Amino acid sequence: MNCDLDTPIPDWIIEHPETAKVFDRWGLDTSCAGKSLRYVCIHQGLSPQEVFEQLLATTETFAPVDRDCP
Repeated sequence: MNCDLDTPIPDWIIEHPETAKVFDRWGLDTSCAGKSLRYVCIHQGLSPQEVFEQLLATTETFAPVDRDCP
């Protein structure tokens, strides 16, 4: 799944658990009743693009863990 500004915040966290710290840093409600990242940012007076760029940077630098390793 490619997450974007219209993706609900819970879906971001399901797809990319490492983004939870970004949402916490910005003080964004991670349950948000399924509202999109864009909607929540706008209603909290934040720049959706700035938050989105930080989320992308987090997902690009995160090295997936091979969960099948012992």
